[in-house]
Amino acid sequence: MSRKLKHVTYVGHCSYITDLSTGLTRVKLSFMAVCYNFDVQWCFSQVKGAIDDDVAEADIISTVEFNHSGELLATGDKGGRVVIFQQEPESKNQPQCRGEYNVYSTFQSHEPEFDYLKSLEIEEKINKIRWLPQNAAQFLLSTNDKTIKLWKISERDKRPEGYNLKEEDGRYRDLNTVTTLRVPIFRPMDLMVEASPRRVFANAHTYHINSISVNSDCETYLSADDLRINLWNLEITDRSFNIVDIKPANMEELTEVITAAEFHPNQCNTFVYSSSKGTIRLCDMRASALCDKHAKQFEEPEDPNNRSFFSEIISSISDVKFSHSGRYMMTRDYLSVKIWDLNMESRPVETYQKSYSKSKLCSLYENDCIFDKFECCWNGNDSVVMTGSYNNFFRMFDRVYRQDVTLEASRENSKPRSVLKPRKVSTGGKRKKDEISVDSLDFNKKILHTAWHPLDNIIAVATTNNLYIFQEKLN
Repeated sequence: MSRKLKHVTYVGHCSYITDLSTGLTRVKLSFMAVCYNFDVQWCFSQVKGAIDDDVAEADIISTVEFNHSGELLATGDKGGRVVIFQQEPESKNQPQCRGEYNVYSTFQSHEPEFDYLKSLEIEEKINKIRWLPQNAAQFLLSTNDKTIKLWKISERDKRPEGYNLKEEDGRYRDLNTVTTLRVPIFRPMDLMVEASPRRVFANAHTYHINSISVNSDCETYLSADDLRINLWNLEITDRSFNIVDIKPANMEELTEVITAAEFHPNQCNTFVYSSSKGTIRLCDMRASALCDKHAKQFEEPEDPNNRSFFSEIISSISDVKFSHSGRYMMTRDYLSVKIWDLNMESRPVETYQKSYSKSKLCSLYENDCIFDKFECCWNGNDSVVMTGSYNNFFRMFDRVYRQDVTLEASRENSKPRSVLKPRKVSTGGKRKKDEISVDSLDFNKKILHTAWHPLDNIIAVATTNNLYIFQEKLN
C-alpha cells in the first residue's frame, strides 16, 4: 500500500503473523517515509471568457466548483447561467501535459423573478454550485438568492427509430394505415449533452441564500441564509426542516448573521456555520431537532491592542471549509486564513495573514471593497490551502513548511505552459526591484472564487468574467 502526500510518500508494507497455538492472526504494518522536493512550479494552462475590457454584469463569474473526480468543472455567473467544462483525455504524444478543459454543457439555471408580496427583485445570479456524488449521470445543485434547483447532466448518443404509431418527424400516423408491427431500433447520433431540472426547492428562505452543502449520506443537504439553516431531502421539494434559527424576536436586537455553512465530509450528523462576528459553531443533529445549542464554538479572543474602527467588519467570516480528512476546518476572514483543529476551540492552530491589505483599510472601506467575500479551498491531501486577493493575485499557504507564495492570473502571462513567477508586495520603505508597491495594486481586479482539483495539482480561479486554469509543471 502507499499513501502519497505532497511532501512525503509513505510506502507501506503489510505482513500477517499467525500464532500457531491460538490460531489468531496479527497484522503488522511498517512504513518508510520517502521525502521529495516541496517546490511546485505552476504554469498557465487555459483561460476562458472574453478579453473585452467592458465587461457585462451578467458575465461576471460568481462561483467555481470541481466535481468529485475533477473531470468536470462548473462555473455560475450573475446572468444565471451554468457552464460546465470537461477535461479531455491525456494525449499519448504529450504525456507531460494533462488534458485541457473544454465546454461540455451550458444552460440557463435561473431567471430573474419578482416577489410581488415584498416588492423585491430576485436576481438570477448563481450564488453556489455543489456537485452530488457521481452516479450513472451527473447531478448538481445550483442556487440563487431564493430558489435551489437540482439538475441532471446526461449524455445521449443514440436515437430511437422505427416507431409504429408516429413518423420519424414526430407526426402521428393514421391508425388505419398501420398494418404491421415494427420493433424500434436505436441508431447512433452526434453526442448531445442535456441538462434537465429534476427538482426545484423554493419558498423556504426569507433571506438571501449564501450556502448549500450536500451531506455525506447522499440523501440530504442544507441551505443557509442570513438567519436560518434548513435541512432538505433531495427527493422532497415541498418541505424542509429548520435546524438553526438565530432570528431574535425583536430585529433591533440582531447582532450577527450567518455567513457560511457546511456539512462534515464524513459524519452525516455534524455541520458548522460561521457568523459575521467571527465565530464558528459546530452542531450535532443527534442532540436535538433544532440545533439552538451548539456542540462546540470556535472563536479566537480579540487582542484589545489591535482593536480599531474596522475590527467588526474584518472579523466577519466569508467562507468555511472542512478538510478532506474531516479533522480540520479552514475559515477566511478579510485579512487572514485560519486553520482550526476540531478538538481545540480556543484558538486556531495556524493563521496566515494577508498583511498588505491592512495598510489600506481606509481606502478599502471608502470604495466598499472591505465587504468583499473571499473564498478558500484545500488541495487534495490538505497540505496546502489557497485563497484569492486583489490585483488578480491568489495566494497559497503550505501547512508543512509554513511557506506561502503569491501568484497572478493575468493574460500577460498566458503563454501555453509558461511558468508563473511569484509576486511580492512592498508595504512600505524601500521597494526591491521585483516587488510591487501596495499603492499600485488595482482593488477593482480581484479573485473571490477559487477551486482545487480533488486529485491533481490543477487549480481554477475566477477573475471577473475570466476563468483561469493553472497546473503543476511536469518534467
